[in-house]
Formats: sequence, C-alpha cells, structure tokens
Amino acid sequence: MKSTILNRNSGITKLVAVILALSPLFANGQKQTLSLEQAIDQAKVRNRELRIDSLGIHKSAQQTAITRGLLMPNISLTGQFQHYFQKPVFFGLNGNANSEKIDYARIGGEDVAGAQVSLVQPIYNSGTRYEIQRRKLLEKQSKLIFQEKEVDIVARVKQNYVQQLVLAERLKLQTESIVRNEKALKDSRYLLAQGKALRVDTLRAYTSVKNLEPDVLRLTYALQISQQQLRNLLGDVTETEYVLSDSLELNPSDSIPSEAGTYRLSVHQRPDLQILTLNKEINDKEIDLYKSARRPVVNFVSQYQLQTQTNQFKYGNAGYPPVFFAGLQFSIPIFSGNQHVNRIALGKIERQQADVIYNNAQEQLKTEVKQVLASLVESTERIKTQQNVSKTAELSYSITKYRYEKGVASRLELVDAEFALTTAKANYLEAVFDYLSSKIELDRVTGNVNVTL
Repeated sequence: MKSTILNRNSGITKLVAVILALSPLFANGQKQTLSLEQAIDQAKVRNRELRIDSLGIHKSAQQTAITRGLLMPNISLTGQFQHYFQKPVFFGLNGNANSEKIDYARIGGEDVAGAQVSLVQPIYNSGTRYEIQRRKLLEKQSKLIFQEKEVDIVARVKQNYVQQLVLAERLKLQTESIVRNEKALKDSRYLLAQGKALRVDTLRAYTSVKNLEPDVLRLTYALQISQQQLRNLLGDVTETEYVLSDSLELNPSDSIPSEAGTYRLSVHQRPDLQILTLNKEINDKEIDLYKSARRPVVNFVSQYQLQTQTNQFKYGNAGYPPVFFAGLQFSIPIFSGNQHVNRIALGKIERQQADVIYNNAQEQLKTEVKQVLASLVESTERIKTQQNVSKTAELSYSITKYRYEKGVASRLELVDAEFALTTAKANYLEAVFDYLSSKIELDRVTGNVNVTL
C-alpha cells in the first residue's frame, strides 16, 4: 500500500511521509499479497474461535460415545488380601442358650485372599436410550454452533477487507487533496511576494493544508488497527503486512432479492434458527428422560469368585474353592419426594419456553431482513447520486482551476471547488462502503459463507 500511494502522489507532504515511515503498518515486516478468497480460506482453517468450536464438535461426539457405553457390559476384576494379627471372631458357636454370655471362637487363617470377576449387562433401561438420543442431538447442535461461528467469521473477514480497501482509498483521496492545497499554498505565496494576492488568501490556503493533515494521521492508524484485526481473524501471530489484491468493484448486474424470498432462505439456512429448532427436540428428549426415571431398570449380573485362607503366607498348600453365580437384578422406583413429577413439569415449561424463543427469533428475523434490504436499496441509490455528484464536482474543479489560472476566478472559488471535490469523492466512498457492508450483512442474515462480495 505504501509504494502505491507514494508513486501516485510524489508531492506528498513531509508530514505524511514521516507518518507512513514511522507507522508500524508500513514497517519492515514480511509482506504477503492477500485476496479476499485467500483471507476467508485461511480464516476457516486457522481462526482460533473456529478451532475452539471445532474442538467442541469432537467433545460432543466423545460425550455421545461415553453415553453409548452405558448399554455395553461392565466387566471388572477385583481382588483383596488381608493379614489378621488376631483371627476373625465368630459368635454363637457351642454357646449355651440359657446363658447370658454368648460364646465366641476364632476360626480361619491369618491370611485371607480372594479374587472376583463380575459382569453387569444392562437389559432394560429406557433412560439410557433417551439419553443417547439427546446426546446425538447435542452433537448435531455443536456442529450448527460451528457453522454459526463460521458465518460470523466470514462476515467479519469480508467487513475488515472492505474497510481496509475504503480506508486506503480515503487515504489516497486525502493525500491528493493535500497535494492540491499545497500547490495552491505555493501559488498564493508566490503571488503574495509579487504583490498580486492578498495575505488572507495565503492564510486560507495554509489553514486548508493543516486541516487535512490530522485526517491522514487518523486514516493511517485506522489502517494499522484494521491490519491487526485481520491478523487476529486469520489466526496469524506474526507481524505480516497484508497487501490486499482485490479492489473496490461494484457489479451493476447485482439485483436486490425479494423480502419474502430472503426470509425463506434465512429460515432454511441460518444455523442459529436451526439450533433453536433443535432445542425443541432436545427438550422433548429431556421430558422423555425424566419420565423414564419412574420405570424399572433390569440388569443381568454374574460373578466368579476364588477365595482362600492360610497361615504364615503358605498359599501354595491352601485351598481355592470357587463360587459362581448368575442372575437378574432390578430396581423399581417407588417414591422420590415428587422429584420425577416436578422434573417432568420443568421439562414441559422449558419446552414451552423454547417455542416462544423460536417464534420471537422468527419475528426478529423479519425485521433484520427488512432492514438489510432497505439499506441495500438506499445505498444503491446513494451510489448513483454520488457518482453524478463526483463527476460534476470534478468538472467544476477543473473549470474553476482553469479560470483561476487565467485570473478570472478568485482563490476562494478554487478552495471551495477543491473542498467540494474532496467531499463528493469521500461521500461516494462512504456510499460504496455502506453498500458492500449491507451485502455482507445480507450474507450473514441468510447464513451464506460465499467468498465473494
């Protein structure tokens, strides 16, 4: 950007040259040519916010896999060893029933060991089935959240890219204005020295130059900030200076879509609306999950056990009698303090809330669609008007400059014509920026991730 501006404006003031030289935006960092398509592709791969949501998809998938494990058999191997310094006590052996004192004896070995292999296989648990279905919906929701973030990041990259293009054009416009005003100042001083002009003309020209210089500083640092924002969006941690290869172009064949068609497209494509629809399904599964808590749970259980006792750690001579069993285990909820009833009621309230939220989002979408289309129409008409105004202002300045050089027009007329020309071009750039911003917002509203404007 620096070389382009300097080549086109060799007469730029010393202040502007110092700003461009000292600004970190134009420092000796690595330069890279970047088109809008390349910027969007890079943001999709390297943007840190997108990477976070991408990991959220993997996290949700892993949680679904964990829930599926509740239907699979649970096999465990346990073992234990105890050394008794005093053997275990058993009461009631060889006792006298008429005696108040209950006899006891110490039976068994000092060293006790055992091992068990246990199996638990769920047979019926409706809650697990509903939880798996809910987890699948949450996994789908995480993908939609990623898509929503992707739409937002693409729109932000486009907005930043357009903003830099407009800022560069504004900077070029301001430097051209400074060049024109500096020439006028130089002419005024020359005529003043010859006694052919008033001092007030020189003061007016000097004031015009000085009034333009702060705008150059503001635009320069605005470009610097926009470059940093672009690096953040692209996930770039270096100080790369991006040289934008695309230009501000308007396609005259672009047509403004209808409000009804845009609304239908938005409802169909926007990830956030799909998330709200999915939330209603998730609420339904949560209600089913709460209801299933009142149903019985049946498991198949089995265990194979080996145990032994010995003294002085002589396990080689000990016996290892096995114990093996298999059976069914069931649990029937009877009363839980009305928790299940209250949870079901809570789920129904949340379901009603999800309906209201979705309906409200639809109504807000209608307003958003109407606003963005109205902005497109308004900025389109403003562009047409400002194009004509810019051409008129340019012609007016050329005529006034010619008349001034011939001594027919005054210095004040030339200053006014130059100011009108700069203002007309600035207003045209503002109209172009508003138009492209409205197109970007239209893509955001409809959920598009197109790489073109």
